[in-house]
Amino acid sequence: MLRAILIWGGLALALTVPFWIAATSPLLAWRQPIYILAGFAGVVGLGLLLVQPMLAGALLPGLGAPRARGIHRWVGVGLVTAVIVHVVGLWITSPPDVIDVLLFRSPTPFSVWGVLAMWAIFGAALLALFWRRLRLRPRVWQRAHLCLAALAVSGTVVHAVLIEGTMGWLSKLALCALVLLATGFALVRRWPRR
Repeated sequence: MLRAILIWGGLALALTVPFWIAATSPLLAWRQPIYILAGFAGVVGLGLLLVQPMLAGALLPGLGAPRARGIHRWVGVGLVTAVIVHVVGLWITSPPDVIDVLLFRSPTPFSVWGVLAMWAIFGAALLALFWRRLRLRPRVWQRAHLCLAALAVSGTVVHAVLIEGTMGWLSKLALCALVLLATGFALVRRWPRR
């Protein structure tokens, strides 16, 4: 029981502290509401990247495997939605910048990592939706899904670390470290073996 309380409490803390720091950041002072929404969608997306491997790796106490898989699917929908809101919000505030980012012409290095992470997230989601129609063997689809998830997490973490934004340096690094740890643990635990 104590272990469950510590895990769930730690997860709640890991998700709420960066969000609270971002919400109280002085960097929001003169930003447009759409830009703020896009930024918060990015913070939410990073938080969901912590939840996803914890669900996939059965790291959350009290959730059986079938229930965790069902929640994993819905969190995946939330993650894709957060990415779309993030990109569309930035598009509304500055279309030329987003076009440069999507075409890999942007001078900012963090943008390349963000675009790679975005496509990996979309790829993982599409693979989860259509793996049966593609007639992939379960082991093949699982390995491909895990590889795309690892790429999405790696790209997102580099993207987040390179941005000087509202999350605050320490809270951002802590959340990114937790995302990497949870993903690494889930990859080791879920990688299909013969």
